[in-house]
Amino acid sequence: MICVYAPPADPGQVTHPKMRRLAVVCAAAGLLFGALASPAQADSISTARSAYAQGDFVRAVRVLTPPALRGDPRAQAMLGFMYENGFGTPQAYEVASDLYCQAAAAGNPFGQAMLGLMYDKGHGVPQDVVLAYKWLNLAAGHAKSTQRSYFLRLRNAVASKMSSDQIAQGQALALGWVPGQL
Repeated sequence: MICVYAPPADPGQVTHPKMRRLAVVCAAAGLLFGALASPAQADSISTARSAYAQGDFVRAVRVLTPPALRGDPRAQAMLGFMYENGFGTPQAYEVASDLYCQAAAAGNPFGQAMLGLMYDKGHGVPQDVVLAYKWLNLAAGHAKSTQRSYFLRLRNAVASKMSSDQIAQGQALALGWVPGQL
């Protein structure tokens, strides 16, 4: 599957088949866990992080799903991680890569890095080291200093498998990237 970014929409109005499937899966998860829902939290990201730290992965997925469907890139990236690793949800690389695509297009460094790793491994997307390099390079450029060196190490590990022409292509793609695009 190739990443397709679509602006957040009501699940009933999603037209792209893969995005529709994501919306249906996320809506079903929301309905399934809705009965277990606690009162709304002011900051769903911190609530989800707390649930994740406590090993309550199902709660983390339940808390992340509504803001991810509304287009919150932090929630999309975190929910993508949950789907990629099967934490609180069945493992689903295609759903994870779709969520990472949305977060990456919005400029979220974690989403960009994780999408880069998905391209490197060929999980949920075709294996493509040039695109892996592009997204890891963008992640390093957008990351806070605490994450930057880690993302650079990941990018350099991918670069070690590439020709100089491929690296130049990845750099050109990163330089030409505009938020909102893949």
